[in-house]
Amino acid sequence: MTHPALHTPLCELLGVRYPIVQTGMGWVSGPELTAATARAGGLGILAGATLSPDGIRSAIHAVRERTDAPFGVNLRGDSPDVAERAAILIQEGVRVASFALAPDERVLRTLKDAGLVVVPSVGARRHAEKVQAWGADAVVVQGGEGGGHTGSVPTSILLPQVVDAVDIPVVAAGGFHDGRGLVAALAQGAVGIAMGTRFLLTSDSTVPEAVKAEYLKRGVADTVVTPVLDGVPQRVLRTELVDRLVAAGPVARSARSLRHAVAFRRMSGLPWSAMVRQGLTMRRDHGLGWSQVLMAANTPMMLHAAMVDGRVDLGTLAAGQVAGLIEDLPSCAELIDRIVADADAVLRRLTADTPAVDAPAPVSPAGGHR
Repeated sequence: MTHPALHTPLCELLGVRYPIVQTGMGWVSGPELTAATARAGGLGILAGATLSPDGIRSAIHAVRERTDAPFGVNLRGDSPDVAERAAILIQEGVRVASFALAPDERVLRTLKDAGLVVVPSVGARRHAEKVQAWGADAVVVQGGEGGGHTGSVPTSILLPQVVDAVDIPVVAAGGFHDGRGLVAALAQGAVGIAMGTRFLLTSDSTVPEAVKAEYLKRGVADTVVTPVLDGVPQRVLRTELVDRLVAAGPVARSARSLRHAVAFRRMSGLPWSAMVRQGLTMRRDHGLGWSQVLMAANTPMMLHAAMVDGRVDLGTLAAGQVAGLIEDLPSCAELIDRIVADADAVLRRLTADTPAVDAPAPVSPAGGHR
């Protein structure tokens, strides 16, 4: 029996055994990884933002063929067809709706009214306060050391700031990979942890082995945060391709982005009119210039090149700094069991009965006792 502190309000909210969430990573968290996480007792989140609406429905069915445990689906709140995608989650009876970017209040409340648990991801206190006011059930807070789109405030500072600001459950993300991290997050007021890079580097992940090997050989200083990929800061592994893109001029980057926009339109099923509307939304909500809006198609297609095609030379590898601490590829079940066992051992050590001792007398600045 695990320490009672490991059964948190998140477990009750999501219907899972352990307060561990596998994030929705485009081209990575497909049905296989999502189902494996769910079977192991965590919350698996299916990446829906890079799928067409029909693809989301098919992927949900594929997860259900593998497990009857609760799972979630991740969407982009700024997608022009987010209402249609949200309706699919409602129709399919998905337990959790996760958002990489918060949806508008109407979509959020529609999902809640249908009985889904809505959990947006944020990178700032004010965003957490906003989605709480809209009715979000919980929030994932990612610190700057996390992979993909990220901010500049580290988890150790951002997490307690958000915990103090909102009343809904807070899940910590950015820099977590083991039981010690889970205990640390709980100590700062979180109800669980969310991990992306650690779940990417499991045997249940469908990412090509050569790509996983690229991650495993890297250190904690081998990532870079750059806006040149899609106009918004992203943390990725530093590769020759990333170095070339950083050094390239705006004309070369725009030409690459246009090719990727054409490819993503074909793959996602979005008409050009919808992509233009999405671009207008990004320009308004994120203050991006038109060249940056065009660059936004880079992320899904360059991730696809690496995570699906295995082309490290042609794609980018979103990665948290924690990649430098990961050395193996356990199954999701092995990983979650290990995290829970380690967290249980830490908690029992910290809460073990020990003889009380008198605190030492305070020492004055001059070195004498007061």
